[in-house]
Amino acid sequence: MTIDEILAPDDAVAGLRAPSKKALLESLAARAADRLGLGIDDILPALAKREDLGSTGVGDGVALPHARLDGIERPFGLLARLRDPVDFDAVDDRPVDLVVLLLLPMGGEGRHLNALACVARWLRDPETAAALRGARDAAALYAIVGSRALSKA
Repeated sequence: MTIDEILAPDDAVAGLRAPSKKALLESLAARAADRLGLGIDDILPALAKREDLGSTGVGDGVALPHARLDGIERPFGLLARLRDPVDFDAVDDRPVDLVVLLLLPMGGEGRHLNALACVARWLRDPETAAALRGARDAAALYAIVGSRALSKA
């Protein structure tokens, strides 16, 4: 699975503003709900439950909030570059400015864990992260997804 199989052009957001981790998760859940035709209450509790197990802030300014959901058939992602970094309780205590929200269908654990690993590998690559941080807008963010999908994922 490659990153461009998880993210569509409309799923990239540049300059997202969120004053806190909670507000960021709410904003991402609302965007995902809109894109998937679900309610925010279908997504936000699952994200919060996962965060209760431990932060999905993986370090180097990157977070990968994720959850399993009923009602979706394939992995879904949102890529966001934040306008201002936010405290995300990351493993390295650094604030987060790059986020990929990943929603996975129930069942098919091996295949879907592959999606999570794919996104983590792609986003943690220093060249990819630098390119994403330098992108001028959402279209440029998504162009990086396409240009690095096969070589980095």
